[in-house]
Amino acid sequence: MEPILRTADTADWITIILLSSILLLVLAKSFFYSRFLNFIILPFNNKYIFMYNKKEKLINWFHIFFTFFQLINFSLFVFFAGKIFFDTAENGYPFMYPIILGCILGFILIKVVLQLANGFIFGSNKAISELIFKKLSYLNYTGLVMFLANLLLAYVARDSQIVVFVAIFLILLINVIGWITLLRNHQKFITNYFFYFILYLCALEISPFIIIGSYLKN
Repeated sequence: MEPILRTADTADWITIILLSSILLLVLAKSFFYSRFLNFIILPFNNKYIFMYNKKEKLINWFHIFFTFFQLINFSLFVFFAGKIFFDTAENGYPFMYPIILGCILGFILIKVVLQLANGFIFGSNKAISELIFKKLSYLNYTGLVMFLANLLLAYVARDSQIVVFVAIFLILLINVIGWITLLRNHQKFITNYFFYFILYLCALEISPFIIIGSYLKN
């Protein structure tokens, strides 16, 4: 019998990430079953938002589980998309993933801190914390879309641009639904602080994406 040299699959680390994602889902469902069921129907029913936006908004284990779930899948999705469209993952593979994860984590943390600071400065801490909770809830929900897309890109439809485009469309759709719901539920607050809301929108929501877009373009 001749020895056979076996090369380790470079996708092993992706499998570990996806298994970690499943573990986070299992923990969230096991410990917070009713909350998990309400969260799953979030884009179609606002029950989750109405039930949980008044208590333990940002610091609770269910929110933490899904935030980590979203972060690791968001980073992996960006990794796959960069590899497919820009060949950014070819060099330093798989070391690009932790860099992407760190950038996304830093970006979200900076945004949240600036938003909380904005609420403190203008005396609207309660309203701003509710806005952050609702936006992050919808963003965390898109982690489910990214997770499914990552499974397809890793094992079923590798390097599929269609999967990436469909996932991006669903991610944008879910976040647009979230913004429409947010604006509808906070009409009074927006009317009373319209100037500050426009300032917040331009400085903390639109400008970061313009900066990122300009960087990618260059």
